[in-house]
Parts: sequence; C-alpha cells; structure tokens
Amino acid sequence: MALLALPAALLLGLGLYWFQPWKLWQDATVHESLPSAPTETATAPTAPAAPRTLAQGALISHEHTTTGTAKLIRLPDGSHTLRLENLDTSNGPDLRVWLTDAPVKEGTAGWRVFDDGKYVSLGKLKGNKGDQNYEVPAGVNLSDYGSVTIWCDRFDVSFGAATLTTV
Repeated sequence: MALLALPAALLLGLGLYWFQPWKLWQDATVHESLPSAPTETATAPTAPAAPRTLAQGALISHEHTTTGTAKLIRLPDGSHTLRLENLDTSNGPDLRVWLTDAPVKEGTAGWRVFDDGKYVSLGKLKGNKGDQNYEVPAGVNLSDYGSVTIWCDRFDVSFGAATLTTV
C-alpha cells in the first residue's frame, strides 16, 4: 500500500501544479488609468493631444465566460496601447494577452485558432477583472492584427476574444 501512496501523491502534486484549480476561485482586479501624455515639453508648454481609439471590440466567451471591451489606442506620443475595459473572466494558469491575425469564431470552434497564424504577445494578463493597459511593442504593424485574445499558454486555449473593428 505504501508503494502506491508515493506515486499517487506525486501524480496528485503534478496535477495540482499543472491545472492550478484554486485560481478558479481567486480574482485579481486591476484598475489602471489610460496612460497620459506629459503636459509640457522642454521648450514650451503645450496642450497634449488626446489619446485616440483606433479600433475596438467586445470580448466574447470561449473556454471561460469572458466579457469586456478591447481597445487599440494611439497615445499622444505616437505609441500604441491595447486597453481592456470592464474585463471579467476566470483566472487561470499562464494567461496572456495576444494581438492576432485569426478571425474570432464563436463557440468551441474559436477556442484554439489564435496560435495557428501570426500573433504577438503583449504580456501576462495583469488581472482577470478590471481595466488594464498593455503596451504594443514599437515596430508592430497593427494592420497585420485584427483580433485580441486572452490566451491560456499552458493549455493552448482562448478564454475569450474580440474582433478589433476600426472606429
């Protein structure tokens, strides 16, 4: 009996590490403001240009119920940010925010399409609830990407996604 207990405990430990089921009951809420421009330059005070929303879309559910809005925003300094507003999804292991070229499909047909083509990771999901910003790296050609996904890298599945429609 003792010989079976050790492998069973090892398998249980590995399963818990891999799936991290406790995260389903843990929420991480983030409330970030939209990044703003400096109010003056070194030479003279100027009125900053306002951030401009270039594209946006409503998040739909995939593997987990997901709601909120994704916005692609050009900041006054010319840089770009992906903003998630009113995000509400499940927590999970190894969640990422990706810009992708994949079309957003409803239901299970859309769960696994986002790593089939071109994508750029904007980093780990900061929290499964709230408002948060993700810097888009300089040099990313935004016209190559038409959607965003909350991607579980561990299980290669989308928690939710949005088609980014030009505003």
